[in-house]
Amino acid sequence: MSAARLTAPTTERLLRHPCYHAPAAGHFGRIHLPIARVCNIGCGYCNRKHDCANESRPGVTSKILDSADAVNYVQNALNRMPSISVVGVAGPGDPFADATQTIRALALVRKAFPELLLCVATNGLEVRPHAATLAALGVSCATVTINAVDPDVGSRIYTHAVVDGKMLTGREAASILIERQLDAVSRLTGLGLSVKVNTVIAPGINCKHAPAIAKAVAARGAVLMNCLGLIPVQGTPFGLLPAPTPALLKQIRIKAEEFLPQMHHCGRCRADAVGLLETSRPCTQ
Repeated sequence: MSAARLTAPTTERLLRHPCYHAPAAGHFGRIHLPIARVCNIGCGYCNRKHDCANESRPGVTSKILDSADAVNYVQNALNRMPSISVVGVAGPGDPFADATQTIRALALVRKAFPELLLCVATNGLEVRPHAATLAALGVSCATVTINAVDPDVGSRIYTHAVVDGKMLTGREAASILIERQLDAVSRLTGLGLSVKVNTVIAPGINCKHAPAIAKAVAARGAVLMNCLGLIPVQGTPFGLLPAPTPALLKQIRIKAEEFLPQMHHCGRCRADAVGLLETSRPCTQ
């Protein structure tokens, strides 16, 4: 994604965000605060692991951090890696399944480090009540993972969604989740945040669906799409599916790029990743 593809007023901040602007990835780092303890949906590919230092993929972390420790955690990382420009919350669960922890951590970090970008990565289910608060805190970027915009496709990906304290399954769960995800993109972009959409590509499930997702989220203001290949994880419903080949991912990105610029340099970061994007090691503190 070149600087020419970025539009004001987002250009300056995105040039310092290694996920949104590929040339920044070799110069600017990120730190993820692993404070999202729980999740409110079930995805067929997800196995959230705590106390795991040997896997490099989303959803794993070596420890869970309390929001009160966020400032010291970031300061210790900056002392070792002053190139860090972004502080994000990206798991191991969803930031808004326990929004109190997330909002508190972001507020503390914003006060202590006003020069740093703030970012969240979410499934979008519970963004609606907190979107204005994120904007007020100066959160500039958000990633919403959207794997389907058709409930029939979504019902094959999501095992359940917890909505207003009720466990929903099947097409009902997928329908509500998709509606809220698309609403989240619209709300966040409407408040001035730059929104990237992640889509996990699962062969035989949603390979042909990426262009429809790209079209839907582009219409709601998203600026970038990241098509990630499924990582089959033992013990999950998708554990026996094959990972998509590089050639298949290339074809999917080409088709999706008709509607939205594509990210090609994703590091598939851990929930406690720190440093340059090419590294996904945990922050050892």
